[in-house]
Amino acid sequence: MYKVKKLHLSDLHEHMLDSFERRQVTTNVWMVESNDFIEKEDRFVDDWSIERKREIVNHFKSIIARGGSVIVAEQDMNVIGFVVIEAETFGELTAYRELSYIHVSLPFRGMGIGRKLFIKAQEVAKQLGVDKLYIGAHPSVETQEFYKRMGCVIAEEIYHEIYQRETRDIQLEITL
Repeated sequence: MYKVKKLHLSDLHEHMLDSFERRQVTTNVWMVESNDFIEKEDRFVDDWSIERKREIVNHFKSIIARGGSVIVAEQDMNVIGFVVIEAETFGELTAYRELSYIHVSLPFRGMGIGRKLFIKAQEVAKQLGVDKLYIGAHPSVETQEFYKRMGCVIAEEIYHEIYQRETRDIQLEITL
């Protein structure tokens, strides 16, 4: 059994993501054209090196120190999923915060962990006074289906700094 918890700086350590399996094989993606989703074939693999995992742990430290939140799912002291709510609020019309990461380790996918993390992220974001979460979401069909099930829609405001990080990502939001 796993538990979901919000992390504090004292919970972080350099090796906490070492056993995390990010690997995702993508064969089809969704693209937005004229505000409609179009499915296209696009084959690639996403994976993280140990160095990348350590960079992400350092990012966790920065986020928590600046007032953002990191929520993890843990089993037997191992991180099997996590979600990150960035510290900065933005948006011309709405108080957005970016949900910059939500990942479940490969062996634990399909068990509802991502759903529980997403729901917990919404609760924490509300406590932070956020109106909406903004997500530059991976374009894979599976990822987009997850966000659709969670109630996400195409973002009303496009935050160009996030869009420019990965122009193939679908810019989504969810109202809290």
